Order: sequence, then C-alpha cells, then structure tokens
Amino acid sequence: MAHCIVAEAESILDTEYKVLDKGFVRLIDYCGSDKRIVQMARLYYGENAKQIRDDESLIDYLIRHEYMDSFQQVVLCFHLKMPIFIARQWLKHRMGISNEISSRYSVMKDEFYIPERSSIVPQDTKQGKSLAAFTTEQSEEIRNSLIKEQNVASEYYNNHIQSGLTNELATINLPLSLYTEFYWQMDLHNLFQFFKTTLDSNAQYEIRQYAKVILEITKKVAPFATESFEKNINRSVSFNAEEMQAIKEILAGKENPLTDKKLFIFEEKLKTGKQL
Repeated sequence: MAHCIVAEAESILDTEYKVLDKGFVRLIDYCGSDKRIVQMARLYYGENAKQIRDDESLIDYLIRHEYMDSFQQVVLCFHLKMPIFIARQWLKHRMGISNEISSRYSVMKDEFYIPERSSIVPQDTKQGKSLAAFTTEQSEEIRNSLIKEQNVASEYYNNHIQSGLTNELATINLPLSLYTEFYWQMDLHNLFQFFKTTLDSNAQYEIRQYAKVILEITKKVAPFATESFEKNINRSVSFNAEEMQAIKEILAGKENPLTDKKLFIFEEKLKTGKQL
C-alpha cells in the first residue's frame, strides 16, 4: 500500500493560521487521505464496496450509514496555541493525543487573550430572556479591566521567577487567559465528532474560531470525506421517533401532534437545519 501524499496538504504543512489575537493553528503532519479511506473500505467490505466504483460516492455512502472504521486510518497532527481556558475544554475530547508545554520546565511568555469588544457580551440566562447587550463604554471598561488584571498577574509572576521561586509555584496565580501551546493528534473519525460539538452555534465563540480553521485544514487532507461530513452530519437534522411520527401525520394532512416544548424544538429544527 503506497504512502498517501496530498499536494494541497503538503503545501500548507507548518503554515501558521492566526486565530484570536495571539493564537494559531499549524498542520505539522498527516497520515492517510481520502484514498486511504477508500482502500480500507474496499478491502474490508469486499464485493459490496466494489459495487460503488466512484471513490467520492463510496465515502459518502460510508458516512451516511455511519461505517466509520476506515476514517480512523487518517490521522492529523496539529501545533496549537490558545488560551488555557480553551485548552482545558479542548482536552476533554479524550480520543486525541496531546503534549503540552510545561510551565514547570519553561518560563511562560507574557501573552494573554484579550477579547474583542464585539465578543464581550452578557451571560445568557437560558430562561427565555437575555440580558441587554453592553454599551460600547461598558465593553471598553470590561476589556480594560481584564488587561489590568492580566498585567498585575504577569508582574507578580515575573518577580517570582526573578527571585528564584520554582517555575511551577510562580505559575499558580496566572489567569486562564494565559496562552499555552501543545501538539494534538486526532484520527479523522474522532475529529468529525469533535467538529459536531465545537462548530455548533451553542459552542463558545473562541473554540469555534479554532474549529473553523481546523475544518478548513482538514479539507486539504481529505476533501471528499470532509465535504461529506458537512453535508450529511454537520448540516443535517436528526428526528426522534415522536418527531418522525409527527412528520408522517403532517404529510398525511393531519394536525401536528407535538405540543409545547416538543413542538418548539421540532419547529426550530425545521427552521435552522440543526438539532438543538
């Protein structure tokens, strides 16, 4: 079996894609491609797979029917730089393999995430009412306050380092806005699961920005598979048994049997094309 080389992926290796104010994403290595997925599927499914001659159609068939074993043969490895509070969310996706910079052996850089004014918004109460948006003056005041707090923490940290305190103890009062770096490896099947969560409109703004960039990079490595994922999973809607019955009754000219919250969720799915 030949090693898979994808020209578009090769052209962006080690290219730094900026995210947020000081973060980045870099593809540092990959193994496999659309071709590898097809090779695995045709070997495993034998004559059944051979009936689908077109590679793109075969990949689409596999995703639609959730036959995802072959997608684990494609692996991508990234170098990521992001605020610690995003990294902690990131690493909850346990199927990835990661190796993060150590604040015990390294002196951390004075780099903190400062949100744009447009992303400084009130807490959503999730109870049908949202607080009124901050004024420009309020957003600016909050932003300046965050910067001041970061500067104070940074000053104490550097003073502790210069005084000879161990790196690990000097670090303990640094804020979660501090940038960290790590290598992260993930197979394509689990990367698609990661995208389902982090590209959702309910995901935190900052993690969505990283996910969007990684999605575009993934298209370079496995374009057919990524396109099929977007079409069949990320932009699709799933209905439960009650909702399917409601669709049947509506098509039969009957009234929608769903009421209250169930009806609201059903209608939102139809409007937005995404499951809540």
